[in-house]
Order: sequence, then structure tokens, then C-alpha cells
Amino acid sequence: MAATGRLGELLLREKLITPLQLQQAIEEQKNAGGRLGYQLTKMGFIEENELTAFLSKQYGVPSIDLNEFDIEPDIIKLIPKEVVLKHQIVPVNRTGSTLIVAMADPSNIFAIDDIKFLTGYNVEVVVASEQAIEGAVEKYYTSNVTFDDVMLDFDDDDVDVIDAEEDINELDLEKSAGDAPVIKLVNLILLDAIRKGASDIHVEPFEKQLRVRYRIDGMLYEVMKPPVKLKHAITSRLKIMSQLDIAERRLPQDGRIKLKMGKNREMDFRVSVLPTIWGEKIVLRLLDKSNLQLDMTKLGFEEKVLETFKKCIHTPYGMILITGPTGSGKTTTLYSSLSELNRSDVNISTAEDPVEYNLFGINQVQMHDDIGLNFGSSLRAFLRQDPDIILVGEIRDFETAEIGIKAALTGHLVLSTLHTNDAPSSVSRLLNMGIEPFLVAASVILIGAQRLVRKNCLECLEPTDVPTQALLDLGVHPDQVDEYSVQRGAGCRTCAGSGYKGRIAIYEIMTMSEDLREFILNGASTLELKREAIRQGMQTLRMSALNKLKEGKTSLDEVVRMTTED
Repeated sequence: MAATGRLGELLLREKLITPLQLQQAIEEQKNAGGRLGYQLTKMGFIEENELTAFLSKQYGVPSIDLNEFDIEPDIIKLIPKEVVLKHQIVPVNRTGSTLIVAMADPSNIFAIDDIKFLTGYNVEVVVASEQAIEGAVEKYYTSNVTFDDVMLDFDDDDVDVIDAEEDINELDLEKSAGDAPVIKLVNLILLDAIRKGASDIHVEPFEKQLRVRYRIDGMLYEVMKPPVKLKHAITSRLKIMSQLDIAERRLPQDGRIKLKMGKNREMDFRVSVLPTIWGEKIVLRLLDKSNLQLDMTKLGFEEKVLETFKKCIHTPYGMILITGPTGSGKTTTLYSSLSELNRSDVNISTAEDPVEYNLFGINQVQMHDDIGLNFGSSLRAFLRQDPDIILVGEIRDFETAEIGIKAALTGHLVLSTLHTNDAPSSVSRLLNMGIEPFLVAASVILIGAQRLVRKNCLECLEPTDVPTQALLDLGVHPDQVDEYSVQRGAGCRTCAGSGYKGRIAIYEIMTMSEDLREFILNGASTLELKREAIRQGMQTLRMSALNKLKEGKTSLDEVVRMTTED
């Protein structure tokens, strides 16, 4: 059975996907490569377990969840990594003369014949999702070298060559950065961060030590302290990988590293180098395209709030603002909004700094301030490009705000971000930039504030006793206290003892009603706007976090950490 075209037909026949979804997945497959099933799950058109169950039923073979299965090293050694990557398979178990193999495409008889010939075993097939197989390949076939193992490779005499603070020349840096132990150490740092689900890597030099930290689920954790003598070698290796100038150590630099993980997964590292008094600090932001969540129903919106948000983004014109601090998920919310609006009959242009993810069918422009390509100039150019929807990465100044608002008033839908603490204070921010109150009132249709709270680990979730007064102090209504059955993660291997695994957004969505417009025109304060919005039914960030607490999705500590009293 031919995998790609046939799979699409079968899924259509079972009404598991729509013809439009199939068409979009095929287009994305042409651009990005990979299998059709992978694209369908990545784009959120079908759940991974739903597709696996369908394939299991279709081919008449059992399915397996590789995430819940520990494979013995002896079994892994039976099939080389090259064969595993070529056929998208993983050996799972062995019973007598039969080898059980997990496959993304059980109809691939060539792969089965290859494995039979290579191992001498009979092959029994089980089906697993392509993402699960890629995860298993990464887990079992990536070298299990530890930081300690790599450090043993360093020779103290070699290290001393790169220890001098003064007069380090470019040739010395290039030589030290090319030493095999340094390359292995840097590669290990990058791969370990990916495996642990880190969003950022911090490499920080101090007077007597060098520190490497990962940001995981919003929190920084120290993972290792390489010898301070290695700081120039590690820094230079990362700068070479980012195509930066290794001889320039006095000015900040920005670069990018692209890493290919398996057949269909690419990882981008956005690299920022900052000179400090003890050397150059490097921060790498991990951008995993396969983890970009474009399904709005999975971001953290409550049902009623999501309905309101969707209604507003489908408005033909006006301005929608998403606000929150750096790392609060604003980009993901905006990208999921664009994905919802992205159709062949709509022209969408974005001005971003930087472009974090590439979205098919959307015209994305990278800002370059040094040559005058900024948000303001891009926005002017967009208006000459017959746009329907415009995304401006951030409104930073009067010029960008003014052009954006004029675009919103002349028949365009404009999406952007601001750095404010909550939704009502965004109005004051625009007014402080110099925008007239009547322009704000006329153009803005929705302002959303958001934060990311850590999710309780489902593997070690347990009830926890919380005093009634603590819930009342957080703002829970006395009549609703009994509805709260507070839970939190106890800490296990899955969550590395933290009790948390992953993050979910909490939202504060303020729609611009006629009454709120009247308040803005009359010069109301932020507090007055907030009170009126709450009176009209706006759910604050604290209220949204309490809902997540009530559902057992997050902990009391996270509610306190991420929100303030309303």
C-alpha cells in the first residue's frame, strides 16, 4: 500500500481530516519534506495517537507507545543507526528468533527485508508515530557521553595555551575551538539542552569559574561548571558555529546555528554574544520548529475566552495587541492566530525581529535596523503590497504605532505586541507614545495579556492540602473554595524531580466595547479601565491561573509566582 497518497485517501474516507487540511499538509510536505502523516500531526490536523491507532487498524498490526517503553541496549545494537534513520524504524524487543520492530510505515516491505537480511531474525512489525520513532532514535542512538567523560579528554597543557587574558590572537582561538574535546563538549551542551527541553542555554564567564545553565519551563538550572581556562575555546567554537567574528570580543554580536535532528526535525539556535568584564557571555535561544504549537485549542485558552479571541481575529479590520514580558509565549499566540487566518485568498505579511519560525504561505520580513529596515519602514512598504493582514513584531515607538493604527483604520487587520503588565495598561502605553485617544478607541478591537505557568507533571501528580485561607487570599470566592482540589507534582524521573513538565498559557482578554471606548475618550485611568473591563466580564490573569489550579493543571506556587492580586 503506497504510504503518502494512499494514507491521505484513507484518512479522508474515514473523515479524520478534511480535503483542505490534506491539501495544506501536502503543500507543506513539498516544502519541508518528510512523510504526510508527520505533517498532518505537526500542523495539528490529527492527533498523534489517533493516527497511530488508525494505521494499526488499517494494517492489522499492533501499535506501541515508545515513550512508555524502555528498550534494552542489546536490542538497539542489532540495527545500526544508518539503517534506523533510512527506514524510520526502531528495534523494540526480541523473542526467540523473532525481532519486534516499530515502524512508521508498516507497508514498507523493503525495510522489513533489509532488517531480515541484516539481523538474520524474523521480523514482527508494530506501528508507532514518526515523532515517537524520532524521539526513540534520539534517545537510544545518540551517544550517551557525559560531561565528565568529555572533560577527561582535555590535556591540562593544551588548556593552558588558551588561558592568557592578554593578546589572544585569532589563530590561537581557531586552533583551540577546533580541538576535538572542545567540539565534543559544545556539541554535548547543545544536544543535552535539546533532550532536556530547554528554551535557552546560558554560557557565563566569571573571574574564577565558567557556568553553563539551561532555562527549562521558565526556570534556570545550573548544569555544569567547565574549567574557566576553557572559556575562550568554548566561546570561539560557538561563534564559529554561528558564523560570527571570533576576533571581535569588545562588541555584542548576534548569529544563528542550524542543527539537523533526524530526517524531519530541524533545531535553530539564536545566538547572542555579550562582552562582560570577565569575557563574553553567550545566550542561545532554542527554536524547535517541530514543537511550535499552532493549534489554538491547546495554548491554554478557556472555551469562552477562545471563542471571543477567534471572533476578534476574524474581524476584517482593526488592531489586535498581545502583551506580556519576553518569553511569555506572545509569538506562539500570534503564529497560531496567523495559522488560523492563513488561506490562499488572504495576503499576510509580517515584520519580525527576528523571524523565529518559517510559516508557509506567509510573507515574513526580517528587520535590519543598520540599513534602515525597521518596523516603521516595513509597515509602510506592506501598505503598498495589497495586504489583508499585517503582523508587526513589536510596537516600540510612535512611528510604528501611528502607521499600524492608520492601517487598522483603513481596512486591514493588524496584529502586534507590546511590553506591558496587563491588558488595560496597554492603552496608557499607546497614549504615552503620543497616539490620540480617539485613534486608540477607534482602531483597537482586542488586547490580550498572557503569561506561561508551569504544568504539573502528570506522572507524579498528587493531591496536596491547602488551607482555605490561602485560597481566599488568592481571590477565590468563598462559595467556590470547596470546588478546588489542589494538586501538584511530587517529583519524579520524568520531570527531573521538579514536579513540573511543560508550560501552559494564562490569558487576560479585553475586548473593546463601546463603554470602554467611551472611558478611553474621557481620559480614564488604567485602574478605571480595568475595573470596567472586569465588570463587563473580563477574566484577569489571576482568574485564569486560578482556573488552571482548579483543573489540576498547575500548582498554588505557580499561581502566586506568575500573577499579582487583581
